[in-house]
Amino acid sequence: MNYVHHWKYKNLTIALTGIILAIILSQIEAFHYFLLHLGSFGYVGLFIGGMLFTSMFTAATSILIISTLAENISPLTIGLIGGAGAVIGDLLILNLIKDNLAAEIESVYDNLDSKGYFKKLFHSKYFNWMLPVIGAMIIVSPLPDELGISLIGLSNISKTKFILLSYFLNSLGIFLIASASMLIRL
Repeated sequence: MNYVHHWKYKNLTIALTGIILAIILSQIEAFHYFLLHLGSFGYVGLFIGGMLFTSMFTAATSILIISTLAENISPLTIGLIGGAGAVIGDLLILNLIKDNLAAEIESVYDNLDSKGYFKKLFHSKYFNWMLPVIGAMIIVSPLPDELGISLIGLSNISKTKFILLSYFLNSLGIFLIASASMLIRL
């Protein structure tokens, strides 16, 4: 058990294990059926759909849930409740990133980039102010939030500001998807 505490790439291993688990679960028909029918759970399904909106492996299923619920629930309500679920998903991702995942990734980059080009780029004044902007654009889009959260997390934003930003951006993105779903059906 002591070996786990000293494993240098513990968070990368957890992230990779999560990716492999998501791939395996996506191949199980009963699990896929359950995800597709979360919409029948109303607001609870919408909250869970919002949580699923944040991950690259569940974003497509989340969009299906949001689109299904847009038939009976207003896009504004979908955005507000789904955004709350997405904040929970984003906080889980942020905690993984803040818990030394960034340091582990930097260690890998140091081994790959012996001349320090990446380090110079990441510490430039232009890159520092662009991190949250690029991260925000990724979060509001239907693209998976992991990269956007990584960029915002590296910018040393406070947790309160992160929660507010995540809620606003995800609510907006979910609202836009629900609205587009309604327009497509017309």
